[in-house]
Amino acid sequence: MPDARRHRGAHPEDARLFALEAVPTLRRATADLCWLLDQGYSVRPALRLVGDRFALTDRQRIAIRRCSCSESQRVDRMERAVGAAELAGTTIWIDGFNVLTTVEAALAGGVLLLGRDGALRDMASMHGSYRRVAETEPAIAAIAGTLRAFGVGACCWWLDAPVSNSGRLASMLRTYASEQTLDWSVEVVADPDARLRNASAEVAVATADSGLMDAASRTWQLAREVVA
Repeated sequence: MPDARRHRGAHPEDARLFALEAVPTLRRATADLCWLLDQGYSVRPALRLVGDRFALTDRQRIAIRRCSCSESQRVDRMERAVGAAELAGTTIWIDGFNVLTTVEAALAGGVLLLGRDGALRDMASMHGSYRRVAETEPAIAAIAGTLRAFGVGACCWWLDAPVSNSGRLASMLRTYASEQTLDWSVEVVADPDARLRNASAEVAVATADSGLMDAASRTWQLAREVVA
């Protein structure tokens, strides 16, 4: 069946799975998972062990995984993070779908996760397909407002060509930038992660993707700043 979603909001089960009474258990599970990662356990067996111990659902396991990392990873990622004072005039490369879907989810009342590494992540899952939703245009405007507020210089959005509708989103971003006189460019490529990992030291990569946070020279939590 075609994807008929009009919002990037919560899953029907999220009100129960992430209710206030469930949060203490999820926090304990996240702490246990982080501890196991600190001891050198690989993610999959550690997540299975913790998930089974706390009887977590698949969706709850995804959530604690997205919140967790080892202490060494946390320290390394925080060292790569760009502070507000460093952003004026800085060129930003945006991990397009990663940032945009988090802001869309925030506007739609979806579940947001603040990780051990300071990154804000969502629970959305695109499965190789992106669909414009009611929150898309407001999310782009909110991102633009945050970039202006921090005095960011040029900005390049990177989108995954294999993701369906990436071309339409690129056109939408270019049109918005032209109308608002923004110094934006949009690149649609087969593997944007490879480009983002190898960004020059003068560029800050806006992403909450853990792999990119481990590889890029400088990173910025743009989605977290937009939501804040």
